Amino acid sequence: MRIHVAEAAKPRASFSFKKVLAITIIFMMMMGMMGVLASNDQVKSVKITLSSGYEMKVMTTSTRVSKILKENNVTILDGETVTPDLNSDIDDKNRQITITKEKNEEKQETKPEDYFSEEDILKSYSQIVEKIVKVEEEIPFETITKDVSGGSSTTTDRVVTAGVNGLKEVTYKIKYQNGTEIEKTVLSETIIREKVDKVVEVRTMITSRGSVVRTGAGTWSYSEEDMNLLYAITRQEAGSSYEASLAVITCACNRAESARWRRNGSDPLSQYCAKNQFCYSIDRHWVKYLGGNVPEHVKRAVKDALNGKRNHNYLSFRGYYTNGSVNIGGNYYFSPM
Repeated sequence: MRIHVAEAAKPRASFSFKKVLAITIIFMMMMGMMGVLASNDQVKSVKITLSSGYEMKVMTTSTRVSKILKENNVTILDGETVTPDLNSDIDDKNRQITITKEKNEEKQETKPEDYFSEEDILKSYSQIVEKIVKVEEEIPFETITKDVSGGSSTTTDRVVTAGVNGLKEVTYKIKYQNGTEIEKTVLSETIIREKVDKVVEVRTMITSRGSVVRTGAGTWSYSEEDMNLLYAITRQEAGSSYEASLAVITCACNRAESARWRRNGSDPLSQYCAKNQFCYSIDRHWVKYLGGNVPEHVKRAVKDALNGKRNHNYLSFRGYYTNGSVNIGGNYYFSPM
């Protein structure tokens, strides 16, 4: 009895299982096809244009602008505008997202590249070269003014000591980059020659109708005849210019005030007439300039010197160069006071 029931039920179970299996397979195939069709309908090609002008095409199933940008790692910066806006959806007619930068210059930020080019940046990493350099530099003299006029309203300046620049050797450590000096440091200084400051005295100027008078270490007063002799000797020694004439008479004045030359006299004319010193006792060429037969610049130079004006502090001169001498108006002066 049990055998009979089992044999009768077997065909029914086999038929039911095959039918269910077939239906399941057909259903799955239909769903897969529907899913593919559905997916194909949702995938879209969208063009994204960045504010720099760069364009990119992406495939997406999303329609919301913000989501499409996020999927493709596109970040919206300050001052940028998105079209359509982030909350909009794209459609089949317009599959394009455009990002633009605001044109308001006040809101635009200056980029670092606006200040530095690539070349400038690379140069800042160039090698720095360091050198030790020795140079000679002058030490400027100073001018010292002394007022010995006693408050007089009429004064004249007299150079007591001519200024001479000093000299020093300076050792520098200098750094260069791309051939340009970027740093300079003094390592040491050595004085080669000391400077001599210029000393100027402000003195009282005294003049009279009949003579030229000078006050200071002493008083010099000359007659018209003496003045003509001073003019003539000055013109013969160097009368080519005012400075040349002033240099000659200055030399005689310096001697008159120097203890070393006091043996020849205490005034410029005595120094002019001293034996074997100026042209007066050496030749007679100066005679042709007597009687005021000299240029006006010679007369002015002699009068200025007698009233205290000087253009050097030397005591001697020659017509040719010697070591350490200074050329003034064609003569070479040496042996300072």
